Amino acid sequence: MTLTQFFQTHRQVALGFSGGVDSAYLLYAAIQAGAAVGAYVVHSPFQPDFELQDALRLAQRLGAECQILQADPLALPQVAENPPDRCYHCKKVIFSAIAQAAGPGACLIDGTNASDDIAGRPGYRALQELGVLSPLRLCGLTKGEIRRLSQAAGLFTWDKPAYACLATRIPTGTPITPALLDKTQKAEAALSAMGFRDFRVRYLDGRAKLQLKAEQMPMALARRAEILTCLAPHYTEILLDLEARP
Repeated sequence: MTLTQFFQTHRQVALGFSGGVDSAYLLYAAIQAGAAVGAYVVHSPFQPDFELQDALRLAQRLGAECQILQADPLALPQVAENPPDRCYHCKKVIFSAIAQAAGPGACLIDGTNASDDIAGRPGYRALQELGVLSPLRLCGLTKGEIRRLSQAAGLFTWDKPAYACLATRIPTGTPITPALLDKTQKAEAALSAMGFRDFRVRYLDGRAKLQLKAEQMPMALARRAEILTCLAPHYTEILLDLEARP
């Protein structure tokens, strides 16, 4: 099955839209196929500001209908307490909000692709329970293929690094608070402004652990003083993970 065939079968769709590579291409493909597609950005404390701006910018360029929904997964103890199945409860909140906004008749879709390992992923289980379909996965499209197709389509998201929600920076069992999420967002924004790409700032009991690509390790050492100036006031220690991000 191709994406065109999928959208010929599902003419009215409601897309959980993050502004990342996958959901961006899915929005483009739905429009190209002539589907009636609504893009829904669920704004929560887990989403950094730049993701929201990217989503709005792309939707505007494609002439897509885009609606911002507000949600607070942290209002649920099952999310704020950060148990192993946190993502299950969070996805329930997000896609329940989309379903309510889209109304009956719309097929809920998301950007899960054929490269994503869904085994043991609580969030994917929530999608299945809510009847959310993943067209990219159903059509066998991998991350590499989606990037190639996105570049050919002229989407600025084609080479955007993969970006998981801010809650993934906090170890399971460590309570998640708005202050901790805000600290994480600001730390990553500071490193991004220095030119780092595709990295993470992990929170470890008051410390920050920087996970960088191997090619950016020398830059981290060269800009050590600048990194410390930005991050040291907010963390007890700044650590560099010598196991580079893949």
